Amino acid sequence: MSSSLMNKLGHDRQAFLLSDTGSKVFLSLLVIMSLLVIVGNLMIPETSALHISTYTVTLLGKYLCFALLAMSVDVIWGYCGILSLGHGAFFALGGYGMGMYLMRQIGDRGVYGDPLLPDFMVFLNWQELPWFWYGFDQFWFAMLMILLVPGLLAFVFGWLAFRSRVTGVYLSIMTQALTYALLLAFFRNEMGFGGNNGLTDFKDIVGQDLQADSTRVSLFVISAIVLAFAYLLSRWILQSKFGRVIISIRDAEARTRFLGYRTESYKVWLFVYSAVLAGIAGALYVPQVGIINPSEFAPLNSIEVVVWVAVGGRGTLYGAIAGAILVNFAKTRFTAIFPEAWLFALGGLFVVVTVFLPKGIVGLLAKRNKKNNGPDNKVAEADV
Repeated sequence: MSSSLMNKLGHDRQAFLLSDTGSKVFLSLLVIMSLLVIVGNLMIPETSALHISTYTVTLLGKYLCFALLAMSVDVIWGYCGILSLGHGAFFALGGYGMGMYLMRQIGDRGVYGDPLLPDFMVFLNWQELPWFWYGFDQFWFAMLMILLVPGLLAFVFGWLAFRSRVTGVYLSIMTQALTYALLLAFFRNEMGFGGNNGLTDFKDIVGQDLQADSTRVSLFVISAIVLAFAYLLSRWILQSKFGRVIISIRDAEARTRFLGYRTESYKVWLFVYSAVLAGIAGALYVPQVGIINPSEFAPLNSIEVVVWVAVGGRGTLYGAIAGAILVNFAKTRFTAIFPEAWLFALGGLFVVVTVFLPKGIVGLLAKRNKKNNGPDNKVAEADV
């Protein structure tokens, strides 16, 4: 066996072992954090120093939603090589689906007391509920739309783009154009989604008061469960035969197509799956922050998600999750201390990672692990 082949096998084996270890660490930390939040918020009195405030619970839940969004980008970028700069659109569409359900739950408790029309429609003198709002008074219908609308948009966009073999920077620009077009559309009052103000003033979800501590903790735990399930499902998909074809498309699409695989079909369905994950993240985000407006479509938001993935390490899933949590934690801290300098700090962070850590934090850990296991690899190579 050649030394180059042995080195490649050794590197792949180390990457697999690190990935498996990383998965165990990530899932363990997620379980521990969930238990600490439940106990710290609901069981420890507010007078105790160990009490976890409802504000902190909400902030952590928001981080988990961002982690799921980052993982959705990593699925398509890290494993298929498709740099999407428009996943904020799918995130926002999922958020609007949840927001429409929450608005229908307000009923006559709104400012104007209309049992059917949301307050912004009464303010704009709408006489009847638009047809696309019907059904959102039912939770199951709203959940179906949260999955279907981002997935359908991703399917149509992906089918047109990938069949035309649009790749690279051109595809990235098209995804940016998509999210910007939706931003402009949702800003219009006549669209029926609240215009510039968006949807807010939510009261309850599935009959539970949104402001109650127990509801906030429940939303956090649900976010953690969904993130863990999405991680395991994504890992299973990407380790299957489908996933191996996806990776081969990333590394050598022309050769994969020559072998008889319809690469555009694989890319379309992975893109749809990624968009659905982003939509779910948006749906979990809205009840925790209490608002959804067109600013979520802003192209800068999608670019920021790419920074999270790059910082954590693309092509690892849990690296994207770690990057999202770390960057957003830093954003929370630094925007309070240096609000005007945060964007410059974010840009500097991206430059530093690109130059010195091209594979992100996880790549640095993998490099250190390979260095520590160097003697073992030499022994193994000698035995072969």
